[in-house]
Amino acid sequence: MPVYVDHAATTPISAPALAALTRELSRSGNPSSLHGSGRRARRAVEEARETIAAAAGAHASEVVFTSGGTEADNLALKGLYWARRAEDPSRTRILCSTAEHHAVQDTVEWLERHEGAEAVWLPVDAAGVVSLDALRAALADAPDRTALVTVMWANNEVGTVQPVRAVVDEAARYGIPVHSDAVQAFGALSVSFADSGLATMAVSAHKIGGPVGVGALLVGRAVTLTPVQHGGGQERDIRSGTLDGAGIAAFAAAADDAVAHLGAESARLAGLRDRLIEGILREVPDAVLRGVAHPAPEGTRLPGNVHFTFPGCEGDSLLFLLDLAGIESSTGSACTAGVPRPSHVLLAMGLTEDEARGAQRFSLGHTSTADDVDAVVGAIGGAYARARTAGMAGHASSIRTAGTGFS
Repeated sequence: MPVYVDHAATTPISAPALAALTRELSRSGNPSSLHGSGRRARRAVEEARETIAAAAGAHASEVVFTSGGTEADNLALKGLYWARRAEDPSRTRILCSTAEHHAVQDTVEWLERHEGAEAVWLPVDAAGVVSLDALRAALADAPDRTALVTVMWANNEVGTVQPVRAVVDEAARYGIPVHSDAVQAFGALSVSFADSGLATMAVSAHKIGGPVGVGALLVGRAVTLTPVQHGGGQERDIRSGTLDGAGIAAFAAAADDAVAHLGAESARLAGLRDRLIEGILREVPDAVLRGVAHPAPEGTRLPGNVHFTFPGCEGDSLLFLLDLAGIESSTGSACTAGVPRPSHVLLAMGLTEDEARGAQRFSLGHTSTADDVDAVVGAIGGAYARARTAGMAGHASSIRTAGTGFS
């Protein structure tokens, strides 16, 4: 069996989620139908909504189901932007950190190209933490023209946890709503939508042991969003479409399980994370830990995230050599038409393109064990030596079909 250390991309389905999914798939009924089967399906959806709301520190009415984190981010950013601009056409500025997931960054750039938005990119420091000073300056510069702020809760690549509450407090001085992509944070950190003060927050099932294809956008009860898609008026008229009852029930089971064991599991994963960091540094002294320095103060790095750059080699080459050794990790490259590009997150943190190309992320989850960590440590030295021998030449030649970008 391979050693799977790519939980940040997707994590194996948990036993409670699989049981819920199997149970609901064996039944029929559209949650919008009025007959008995439909009412049963609706009841399962609403019970799941209550469970997910409790897990996320929200009210059930604030949970809007989506197909996943990407759709939730799109709905939040476009919906907030259009609603705010409809109230005042001068509100076209979007304040966004430079380390956001592509689901956020690409949406902001789309709004720039097609909807007249003006993106204001907030810098991050060498650890990937957004600059609150830059945020304050950007807010003060033109508060009346600012539609929204978006800063992720925790970075999907380097695991850095952002000061979300501080961001919200700064924006609240001007009455500006804040969105946060909390896909990596939910189920790994203590997350409360109510306490955060956020207007909207995106979460996803398959990062916490649920199935792929379902997620949610938490939307404050006083927040107005312009819908992105139209149809049957489901989900508060915000997101039309037939609900995936089985996926939603499994999402709720995964969320309930994750939150019930959050404290103990976070501590367990943080211990494995630190063991892995120390082991890699011992085997490859040239490796550079990215994100928050080790040992990380509690709550500043995701408990299951380990991100290194390895000088003098392609991250993709290292990935394939590790894969041959039975280790499944991830790189910082996003391949477009067969051409690898260095991570925009690492570049925003001040790395050069050559430094960023040597990235490797190891992410731990509920199936991870000490034996998995030891296997990675045992394989990394030899894999790095071989990858370094190959060097940085031929970026596209050996990885033309890789497609190993971060999720």
